[in-house]
Amino acid sequence: MQKKKPAKVPVHGPQHSKQVRIIGGDWKRTPLPVLEALGLRPTPDRVRETVFNWLRHLQGDWNGAQVLDLFAGSGALGFEAASRGAESVVMVDANTAIVRQLEAVKDKLKAANVTVQRGDALATAQSLALRAHRFDVIFLDPPYQQDLLARTLPLCVPLLREGGLVYAEAETALEGDDAPDWLAPWEVVRCDKAGMVHFHLLRLRQA
Repeated sequence: MQKKKPAKVPVHGPQHSKQVRIIGGDWKRTPLPVLEALGLRPTPDRVRETVFNWLRHLQGDWNGAQVLDLFAGSGALGFEAASRGAESVVMVDANTAIVRQLEAVKDKLKAANVTVQRGDALATAQSLALRAHRFDVIFLDPPYQQDLLARTLPLCVPLLREGGLVYAEAETALEGDDAPDWLAPWEVVRCDKAGMVHFHLLRLRQA
């Protein structure tokens, strides 16, 4: 039976309009405050449940997993991965207020496996590549209408471990005859739609 949704009440002051919850793992049901910030759209519970089921099926458990969340926002994806046992989760956001909120949640959870960084997603991806960081899963949930997915996805190529996956949310589907040219190096492994959100798991095509 579906649980009754919690009332939407302010959390830690009027800057919060709603919250989402971690849906699995050690911190299951922990609320995550959502700041009112331009372009911030927390990944819905149902979508996260589907995506993490996909990831478990394709990659097994999270033990030892290295995860990068380049547009962290509410932290719903990154903290979900950390809750389920990822060894390391790097969460990146350019908004100072969002970064402070992510740090506060990290401290509350005593999440030693989470690192929060303030920075531009594109610049951070390039910097991580230069330092030879590699990840098993990369989350890309950028603000819409800014061409950020097209600009960020190519930067993920040197960041992925062999067999790694990229989760990508978009305002349009990334598969089919109308797939964009910049998707050519990538294979859509799983995809679905919830409301206006198209979400995908991608992996690099075999040479």
